[in-house]
Amino acid sequence: MARHFIGQILKEMNILKEFDIQQALKKQKDSGGAIGQILMESGAITDADLTRALAKQAGMEFADLSKAEIAPEVLDLVDQNTAETLEVMPLLYDGHTLTVAIADPTNLNVLEDLRFSLPKIPAFKALVGGKEAIHQCIERYYNKSSGVSDYLSQMGDGKLDITSKREDINIEQLEKDVNAAPVVKLLNMVLLQAVRDRGSDIHLEPFEHEFKVRYRVDGVLYEMMPPPIQLARALISRVKVLSNLDIAETRLPQDGRIELNIGGNPVDLRVSTLPTMFGESVVLRVLDRANVSLNLDQLGFRSDELRIFRNLIAKPDGIILVTGPTGSGKTTTLYSALNEANTIDVKIITTEDPVEYDLEGIVQVQINEEIGVTFANCLRSILRQDPDIILVGEVRDLETAQISVEASLTGHIVFTTLHTNDAPSAVTRLVDLGLEPFLITATLEGILAQRLVRRICAECKMPYDPSDKELYELELTPSDVEGKQFYYGKGCKRCNGSGYKGRIAVLEIMLASDRIKETIMKSGSTAELRQVAKEEGMRTLRESGLLHIYDGITTIEEVVKETIASI
Repeated sequence: MARHFIGQILKEMNILKEFDIQQALKKQKDSGGAIGQILMESGAITDADLTRALAKQAGMEFADLSKAEIAPEVLDLVDQNTAETLEVMPLLYDGHTLTVAIADPTNLNVLEDLRFSLPKIPAFKALVGGKEAIHQCIERYYNKSSGVSDYLSQMGDGKLDITSKREDINIEQLEKDVNAAPVVKLLNMVLLQAVRDRGSDIHLEPFEHEFKVRYRVDGVLYEMMPPPIQLARALISRVKVLSNLDIAETRLPQDGRIELNIGGNPVDLRVSTLPTMFGESVVLRVLDRANVSLNLDQLGFRSDELRIFRNLIAKPDGIILVTGPTGSGKTTTLYSALNEANTIDVKIITTEDPVEYDLEGIVQVQINEEIGVTFANCLRSILRQDPDIILVGEVRDLETAQISVEASLTGHIVFTTLHTNDAPSAVTRLVDLGLEPFLITATLEGILAQRLVRRICAECKMPYDPSDKELYELELTPSDVEGKQFYYGKGCKRCNGSGYKGRIAVLEIMLASDRIKETIMKSGSTAELRQVAKEEGMRTLRESGLLHIYDGITTIEEVVKETIASI
């Protein structure tokens, strides 16, 4: 069936005149944007008018939420956390079909999300309610609880018929437990809250007398209200079932993967289990493409750093190293570089452990050392695949380093990572692995060291005057910062009282200049390499962090925590 234009539908509904449509089309031509949004901003239509028209355009029923009367037992089916995250409102349940209002008629993936969250409900029916009306309805019908914490406080402590952690494993009972309503609902709430709060990791940790659930946001761990300890084994087993792991095997570490679709966005969860004294500890790594921008312009590079790094990416051959500790954003930087270099005339192959994000148009290889698929073995095969650009997940040994050098010498550009504190010490690390200095100087083009510091929350950002002690930690005096303004986050609802929201990269780029290569050939120390690099204009991690402080992006505390003083 031909899709009718939204303006024409509004005209047929006697809401708009032809003149209004033409004015909006003219504005759309000049500045772009959706026609419905333009009409709303001009005051020609209301949000409810647009929702009715979108429902008609999609061939769906409209739900007037201002007149909705929803039974408490229907509200109990969908918790507030799920309703807010998916932007849905439960309206009616007849024992078979749950009717819900959805915000966007073009995103029917929310019904799949509901099927995942509510596996015991046979069928779902969607009506169009509109984003604004749904948010108002959630405010009106749900009390402002804390989601997971509120649910846990309602569950009580001794009313659960769930296998105790002290009992021997009964697989038949465990299979029943993983589908128990409290377990299913609690895990769904934990996952939804972590994704909604932009968490990077979820930790399920059993101890002798309690079961901790924590999640990491912007590099900092936050603890949820501890669930009853009786739920530990069942909750962890449910995670293992969803990630296709063996629930009967609790003595060995296991790795798996869960693929979800939350609010129309694909989310991958990388699952890792580890046997401990009191049960299995589970960590779920949240890989949410909607929250990760693989765009160099949005990573926090300063204009001069971006120009230097783009020049490195454009080299015809050579090795480019990205260094930093685990969780410093190395993978995101490398993926962003590959994304920029990924054109139809360039063949890119990666070897990763694990493959974190699927990149279209790039051949990605998963390392599996158990069956001999190592970085070194993969690299040998990759060189026969005619690549232009190669990504080696990590240089762990001499063999991988030597083949990376070989790939570079035969006309390929090689991106790879090392775990070192700064850019100059990466050279020392390669020498320690056994790589000859003359091979390093022949192939190395540049080294980028990075850290992530938390951004000050824009909603509660406040100016302040730092103390002498804070300045001393940065090796500064009051005269050094005269005329400069410092900021901190007071803490608000948007940032959960932390004063921070999001992170930005702090960078150090060392180019392999003639003087740097000469120092490497002379077996110069890390301190000598750093001194030469600074003389040639390298900005250290600490200096880069100071610029972010002066720009009001981050705080003294964050930069001191993540960087070491320049020597």
